[in-house]
Amino acid sequence: MKTKTVAVPTISCTHCVGTITRELSRLEGVRRVQGDQKSHQVSIEWDESLLPWALIRTRLEEIGYPAVER
Repeated sequence: MKTKTVAVPTISCTHCVGTITRELSRLEGVRRVQGDQKSHQVSIEWDESLLPWALIRTRLEEIGYPAVER
C-alpha cells in the first residue's frame, strides 16, 4: 500500500470533500480517501500494483479537483 497527501486548492466545502472521496473510492485499488477542506489537502491510500498514481491524478483532474504535488 502507498499513501500520498496532495494539495487540492479547489476544495471549498464538505461537498467537495464528499465528491472527491466518492469518486476516488470507486477506483479499484483505492483503500482510503481522506480530505480536509480547511487545509485543502487529500490523503489517498491505494495499492500501487492495481492502480498507478497517474490514474488517480487524472481522475482528480476530470472531476475538477486537480492535485498540486509538492
